[in-house]
Amino acid sequence: MTDSRPTVLFVCVHNAGRSQMAAAYTAARSGGAVRVLSAGSEPADQVNPVAVAAMAEEGLDIAGETPALLEVEDVRASDVVITMGCGDACPIFPGKRYEDWELRDPAGLPLEEVRPIRGEIRARVDALLAELLPSPAAEAR
Repeated sequence: MTDSRPTVLFVCVHNAGRSQMAAAYTAARSGGAVRVLSAGSEPADQVNPVAVAAMAEEGLDIAGETPALLEVEDVRASDVVITMGCGDACPIFPGKRYEDWELRDPAGLPLEEVRPIRGEIRARVDALLAELLPSPAAEAR
């Protein structure tokens, strides 16, 4: 059986902050209606503890996530590829939707400065989900 859900891949250099937060929001806010992948071109050893704390404030636990290396197959399997400051490290495939979200890197920042980044990620995820997932009201028309 084929998974018909749209697949979104979030990519940042270390896969330790922005992409992990975006992946968590997408999984939670889509209610599982979107398949979510995240990876980095140079993955860190662990998820940024301040990103973990920021997401915990939102009731989302990313402490158990592990930064992953970006694989060509992840890009190939995705409908939408969202990059966050990884430059040209992401392979390009025709027919894929690519977006580059310019977001401040939370690495080394205190929680007070990560909260606005988290808020921007949440807003962008909500906008993306509004495009990817038809609303029940729209389907009823």
